[in-house]
Amino acid sequence: MIFHIKKLFPICRSITGAGTLKTLNYFKKINPSFKIISFQSGQKVFDWTVPLEWNIKNAYIKHLKSGKKFANFNDNNLHVVNFSTKIKKILDLKALKKYIHIQKKQPKAIPYVTSYYKKTWGFCLNQIQFKSLPKGKYEVLIDSNHKKGQLNLASAILKGKSKKEIFFSSYVCHPSMANNELSGPVLLNEILNYVKNIKNRKFTYRFALVPETIGSICYIHRFKNNLKNIIAGYNLSCVGDERNYSIIKNQDENCISTQSLESALVSKKNVKIYSYLDRGSDERQYCSPLIKIPLSGFCRSKYGTFKEYHTSLDDLNLVTQKGMEQSLQVFKTIISSFEGGLRPISNVYCEPKLDKLGIYPTLSIKNNDKKYAKKILNFLAYSDGKRNIFEIAKKINIDLNQINLISKFCKKNKYIK
Repeated sequence: MIFHIKKLFPICRSITGAGTLKTLNYFKKINPSFKIISFQSGQKVFDWTVPLEWNIKNAYIKHLKSGKKFANFNDNNLHVVNFSTKIKKILDLKALKKYIHIQKKQPKAIPYVTSYYKKTWGFCLNQIQFKSLPKGKYEVLIDSNHKKGQLNLASAILKGKSKKEIFFSSYVCHPSMANNELSGPVLLNEILNYVKNIKNRKFTYRFALVPETIGSICYIHRFKNNLKNIIAGYNLSCVGDERNYSIIKNQDENCISTQSLESALVSKKNVKIYSYLDRGSDERQYCSPLIKIPLSGFCRSKYGTFKEYHTSLDDLNLVTQKGMEQSLQVFKTIISSFEGGLRPISNVYCEPKLDKLGIYPTLSIKNNDKKYAKKILNFLAYSDGKRNIFEIAKKINIDLNQINLISKFCKKNKYIK
């Protein structure tokens, strides 16, 4: 996963343009299940219009007297306000400063700034660079263009025995930021690989890689009649660090996606749970009232809460293989729970006689170890066909991995169906 992140990191992405298409084609090349879907500039999608395609070749500000370049796009693509219009002119320092953005509280950070829907231009510097700008005149160059073109996204569907679907989405529209941009799509790709290898899949799995906001709106516009079979959805964002685990709940706080995440993380100490009021990514579109996908957000450190967010500090040092693997394990466990049997139903009258299997002690002595037997009996006590496996895990406070093992044990011994 880190290999893919490093390969994709240098690309300048936006909501449209060559960088985003290059990123999507990268995923399609390593995973042919993805299909590229295009929307034309000017196309109406609900209350929105697909914007022009934006591409950029070069940008810098150059001090005329010394010839020194600042905010060089080729050094860091965050130096340019994303979606900036073409510009070539001479400005003095006072006039130029009006078009330069800095992050005052983080003097070493280049901020990430966008202006998708209002034409403007600008540059971004860290505060140290900004203060070092010499007096005088500057050549200002942004070699970019806006044209009628396309907005692109990628979609994949892996069919199972059931038409009921589990949905994963992430976004591909930010330039060189590792956790905020690339960790989500790379994790989604690995989840797709994991699902591919499940023999005799029960459920159908749907995957989307989209430019954030406008891309998910386009995706919904294209597939709105095909989303009613989704029983659980997950928006993946900022999933590569090793700090917290974060859940952004659905409006329906008891929806199955939220339940599954909570049960998968029940044994973790560093879990933060956010209300739907704290939403900020594509859950805004997928969970909107006329769509109402039962989707929840998953992050490690939630977007907007970590100091490196939307700055050049969100680099390849922030995302780790361990962080990515831990996030992948969360969804391997959840998918195993779906595939293993979502709603267990007890097959036995009263409690089963577990001592026959060597699990329950045959001598009733104070302080005998009955912990594992108790877990099995608690699992069976709530296996009434009404509760899903995630609800049971939360109710009896057992890690979802253990619940899956107990479920397999009970199926093997015909205690549940």
